Amino acid sequence: QVQLVESGGGLVQPGGSLRLSCAASGFTLDDYAIGWFRQAPGKEREGVSCISSSDGSTYYRDSVKGRFTISRDNAKNTVYLQMNSLKPEDTTIYYCAASHVSGDCSLIEYDYWGQGTQVTVSS
Repeated sequence: QVQLVESGGGLVQPGGSLRLSCAASGFTLDDYAIGWFRQAPGKEREGVSCISSSDGSTYYRDSVKGRFTISRDNAKNTVYLQMNSLKPEDTTIYYCAASHVSGDCSLIEYDYWGQGTQVTVSS
């Protein structure tokens, strides 16, 4: 059974850090592109970051460049999103997703989705 499980969300003060984890079961993560998305209530889902399966190239949306870092740990079959210098506008539910499609990870469709983890940035 293919499954993605996110963890690491929580409440943090502005300027703080969190590391989100996306653990896969039922498939080998490094064969897939992995994306992190977020969606606030009443808003469209937006891509935050992704890492391609073919060459490990990464993408970051402009608002998180220089603050967020995506990485893989193939031994743990897990992808991480390190989030630093968090801002209140980063508050929302974060989802990871996997795609078997190669190429630019910011342009592909994603097949498998996790259940999400809440990130709240507030003083």
